[in-house]
Amino acid sequence: MYVTLATSTDKSPTTAAPALTPLGLLTLLLGASLSSVDFFVVNVALPSIERDLHASPATLEMVVAGYAVAYAVLLVLGGRLGDTYGRGKLFLWGVAAFGVTSLACGLAPGAWWLVGARVAQGAASALMLPQVLGTLHATTRGERRARAVALYGAVSGIAGLVGQALGGALVAADPGGTGWRAVFLVNVPVAAAALLAGVRAVPDSRAGRPARSDVLGTVLFAGALTALLLPLTEGRTTGRPLWSVLLLVAAPLLGWAFGAVECRAERTGGSPLLPPSLLRDPAVRRSLVLGLPIFVGFSGFMFCFAIVLQQGLRYGVLEAGLTVVPMGLTQVPASMLVPRLVRRWGTRAMTGAALVHAVGLLVLGATVLWWAPWGGLPALALAPGLLLCGFGQGVQLALYYRIALSAVPAARAGAGSGLAATVQQSCLAMGVATLGSLFLALVPDLGMRDAFGCALGVQAAGLAVLAGLSLRLPRGVG
Repeated sequence: MYVTLATSTDKSPTTAAPALTPLGLLTLLLGASLSSVDFFVVNVALPSIERDLHASPATLEMVVAGYAVAYAVLLVLGGRLGDTYGRGKLFLWGVAAFGVTSLACGLAPGAWWLVGARVAQGAASALMLPQVLGTLHATTRGERRARAVALYGAVSGIAGLVGQALGGALVAADPGGTGWRAVFLVNVPVAAAALLAGVRAVPDSRAGRPARSDVLGTVLFAGALTALLLPLTEGRTTGRPLWSVLLLVAAPLLGWAFGAVECRAERTGGSPLLPPSLLRDPAVRRSLVLGLPIFVGFSGFMFCFAIVLQQGLRYGVLEAGLTVVPMGLTQVPASMLVPRLVRRWGTRAMTGAALVHAVGLLVLGATVLWWAPWGGLPALALAPGLLLCGFGQGVQLALYYRIALSAVPAARAGAGSGLAATVQQSCLAMGVATLGSLFLALVPDLGMRDAFGCALGVQAAGLAVLAGLSLRLPRGVG
């Protein structure tokens, strides 16, 4: 049984778009890498930001959380706008906004200016990223789509690793005395190049029948996600104040209200922001659930590992950034192997990838826990486990997007792409808040080495869940 991309009963077929050229694909992937890199690039720069801007720990957390929450909350809206006004056009606007907001981050005179600029940067990413997936969905078919989605998966994964390595290199190099500001300013020329190439090479596409706005649904969706993500990402640093508890209580109520409003809009012939029928499709639901263990585990691991390298093993900022390079060496080739793996094993390739990844975590955990002395652990000793982790992660990311996009009708490419990306970004934020918080809570009692071992064990358990979920998928994938 193969999951189809669209059916003849789609009420609003996507308008015909020119085929995507290699330059257009490269430009889209460049835009996608910008938004993904900036989720992680700031991590290694936080100590420098703290010293330079005299920022409190809570404010530093907002530098990270402000971007993540704005990004996740607005992704579905960004996809919907692309469906209505043109994905190519919205991609260009998103790239331009990302460049401007990156400049605002790099020139920030104070901590709260930086927080505000990061929120705006997250909003720009939410406008840009859904257009990448939506355009791939609308302008490619068959093997070309499979290769394009595999490349997108590779970029999504490698960007997180590049973000930490690039951030460490830039802070250590201190070009022109810019210090931490360089991690944001470097985006400006890259965004300008993507904008110039995009004007020429990124085709425009949109849904055949423009949807009306869904103001109430948009507000409720944004409110529900904010009420969930903000306390999870910011609550730990601020000591779980009353506002964080109240927001967590409000989150399910706002989610219920959003669902009721969307069901009514679809039932009465309106234009819901997120059509409930999309989520009622078993193929869509199954594909989105896969994202939970994949992205929660990835972001939680990257957060914990960065702390272990810099505070536990006392690596310098550049050495810490470069230590994750072995993951990238296997992640990109693994992503490109996905079309071949799918032809041979179908969705069971996800099962195998989860098991390989889990073995990598076990190897990494054994290396960390049994190496003596703890402070003398060289970066090279970590490479075998990281190579295995990178391979498993590469297959998971590329296959997740292929499964998710294949379940979405072409007429809803923007909304479906936005939803898949929302799952990704929400889980990235929750990974730091859950797995990261567990790790930090265990450090005082167990020490950093054993606490990291426990965090790796939890992530491995999540991969076991992923393997089990993947066995319930139809074997074939479009």
